[in-house]
Amino acid sequence: MESSHEATCRCSSLVSILPMVGNMGTEPKTPSDEARTSDIAHVVASNLKLRRAEQGLSLSELATKSGVSRAMIHQIERRQSAPTITVLWKLATALELPFSALLEQPTDSVVRVMKADRSWSLRSADGGFVSRALFPLDGPRNAELYELRLRPRAEEVAEAHAPGTRENLVVAQGQLTIKVEDRIYQLETSDAIVFGADVPHAYYNPSEDIETQVFLMMTYLER
Repeated sequence: MESSHEATCRCSSLVSILPMVGNMGTEPKTPSDEARTSDIAHVVASNLKLRRAEQGLSLSELATKSGVSRAMIHQIERRQSAPTITVLWKLATALELPFSALLEQPTDSVVRVMKADRSWSLRSADGGFVSRALFPLDGPRNAELYELRLRPRAEEVAEAHAPGTRENLVVAQGQLTIKVEDRIYQLETSDAIVFGADVPHAYYNPSEDIETQVFLMMTYLER
């Protein structure tokens, strides 16, 4: 799900062989969207500072490991910037943590209901790709379930995840083109795919007018 640029679909250093995607406007944010963005920024800031301190990394050292600029990391930790999906992936990979580790919120509840209208969703810089966690963000885990949505002609380019990471996707609606290194796979509604996500990969919606909905199970090696 993450890439080698600081903002998804904004400054990619990879040249994709998928069709070019035009600029798409970002949908207007509601007050509740703004509140959730602020909540995410607060949680990520706390977790990032804690995880960086645990590993004894300076801002500059984490910047070198992740490819995210020192200034960007500093802004995130000071809650001055809400990171994109791409930036979170790069930081989590550099810290050798599951993606959800930077979003976790401790809870003692045994049963959790995650209402769709109150869930956290992370978007690409242009809003064409949205990822929603379908699991409690209460601690690291070896398996994570996500709902992904790609607007028509949207593309998401992802950097290699941690060694041993695997992705299992099923297309719930629309079409999906998957690029894994140099190979391309075309999926229709109800098709599924499993692949090692510790290599560069990308998702693309080839449709002109239908949004693609995908459910993704991400599994990590036990740590």
